[in-house]
Amino acid sequence: MDLKQEGIDVGLATAGLFGAALSTSRQAALNVGKTVTSVLGGAASANYITPLILKLAKLDDTPQFAFAIAFLLGFAGLKAIDLIASKMIATDTNEPTNPTKRNS
Repeated sequence: MDLKQEGIDVGLATAGLFGAALSTSRQAALNVGKTVTSVLGGAASANYITPLILKLAKLDDTPQFAFAIAFLLGFAGLKAIDLIASKMIATDTNEPTNPTKRNS
């Protein structure tokens, strides 16, 4: 099975995986499921978004930038997933995510 034909670039995914793993905090052991999902999300974002960024930046003929961009996307992908997850969890509690102050 050729993973490249299936849409998976092992090099980019690995770079994104390391970027995502680097950005995990010390509290990652407290919520293993969230950590695993975030790391996999970082790897996936690096795998699928890196070629797009390379194309848009007209860097697709210089492959040495691909792994650096994939690493950064993995690192940022984790933060984006954490932000989305925190918004979803706050919504599930039926509490306002941004309460406003009322003047009495």
